[in-house]
Amino acid sequence: MFTGVITTVGSIETIAPRGERTRARIVCSMPADTIAVGASLACSGPCLTVAECGAAAGKTWFEVDLGAETLARTTARHWRAGTRLNLERSLRIGDEFGGHIVTGHIDGVAKILGIDAFDDMKRFAIEAPPHLCRFVAVKGSVSLDGTSLTVNEVKADYFSILLIPHTLAVTTWDERQVGDEVNLEVDLMARYAARLLELD
Repeated sequence: MFTGVITTVGSIETIAPRGERTRARIVCSMPADTIAVGASLACSGPCLTVAECGAAAGKTWFEVDLGAETLARTTARHWRAGTRLNLERSLRIGDEFGGHIVTGHIDGVAKILGIDAFDDMKRFAIEAPPHLCRFVAVKGSVSLDGTSLTVNEVKADYFSILLIPHTLAVTTWDERQVGDEVNLEVDLMARYAARLLELD
């Protein structure tokens, strides 16, 4: 379980097929003793399990395995050496809950349709897969590339989000361009509410 409040940004050092899976090594600024084998980390959205970890040359590193499902349903299929990722450790009892409930289970891939920059902020227009649009509501929450964001506007074929200077500075969002794909996780509450309505 996560909150969508990004802890740090890491980058992929190596990524390569390993049998039926793909193994990625990610370097970051997290202290090495705070990452353990078997721990869950949200890597630009997807919840991934640490397979190996350690420190070398003054850098903390950890490795994760990407299965066929993750590669098919997320932007991980585009990851390459040098790709920067939003990272968040799993929520612990007693941690501040600053975002919203995020599971790290990606619902689909969305696309950036437009970017409007002003006053050191950026407004993004996001095209979501049609079957996920019904879960997006004005003033509701979405997780995009692992970041908890508030929906500002909803239209028939897109919704918009506004990122403040702090969020742009501590995530990968300032690097995003029109046409980029991002991992989308809809609000858990909205998903369960829709399911309950289907059962009535």
